[in-house]
Amino acid sequence: MAPATYECFTLEIADGVAHVRFSRPDKFNSFTPEFWRELPQAVTEISENAAARVIVLSAEGKHFTAGMDISVFMQGALDAPAENREIAAESFHRHVKILQDTFSALENARQPVLAAVQGGAVGAGVDLVTACDCRYASADAFFCVQETAIGMTADVGTFPRLAKVIPEGWARQMAYTAERVPAAKAREIGLVNEVYDTHEALLDGVMEIARTIAGHSPLAVTGCKRLLNYARDHATADTLDYIGLWNAAMLRADDIKESYIAKTEKRAPRYDDLKPVKKSL
Repeated sequence: MAPATYECFTLEIADGVAHVRFSRPDKFNSFTPEFWRELPQAVTEISENAAARVIVLSAEGKHFTAGMDISVFMQGALDAPAENREIAAESFHRHVKILQDTFSALENARQPVLAAVQGGAVGAGVDLVTACDCRYASADAFFCVQETAIGMTADVGTFPRLAKVIPEGWARQMAYTAERVPAAKAREIGLVNEVYDTHEALLDGVMEIARTIAGHSPLAVTGCKRLLNYARDHATADTLDYIGLWNAAMLRADDIKESYIAKTEKRAPRYDDLKPVKKSL
């Protein structure tokens, strides 16, 4: 798949890694209406076409993202006349569902999604990173559930995910106070896996992790993601049963053999990519 051109980010695919880099640093990479259309399109195409084995999200400039651009709020019927409140509310609900689906595309992708955060991940930026598989930060990074400070309750994905990533008490504190949680504290509470000294070290470190993942069996890795997501949302007994069914159907002997042969021959293993998803019968 030849990478398409996007307004809000660049996309490069190399060595099994799809690198999505937010490219509006002059606007602190705020999420415009175009972003909400482009990101799920790009992620879904990578996922369905098996165009890469890992997806990395990073950003240009001082901040990862300032969150929702004001232009998105203006499309949400916030200023509807009082007599049309119920009708406007129904429209607003549909509008929010579209925004939620944007970040759910990251969670639903067949590939792991890694977020490399420098500077601020504010408001909808927290919604985004909690939908990723792993989060990493530079020392100057901070995370903020900003919506509370502007008089609203976050609605694009923070609450169903944040309390499953970090202790519930910290999720509540972040939400209630809208405080900035710095990188060191984010690592301490489990919001990020690792903190790097600089932006450059951050990206180098995350890309190294991405290449390591890309070197493993894509079928095994997508199975890991599928089962971890399932385990998060289901009882242990249900998850154990699902793991058994998954491996009964999808355990690939060729990949296991290749891993041992490659080790014996002291070379990198060579695995088949996932198949593209059929879009029609």
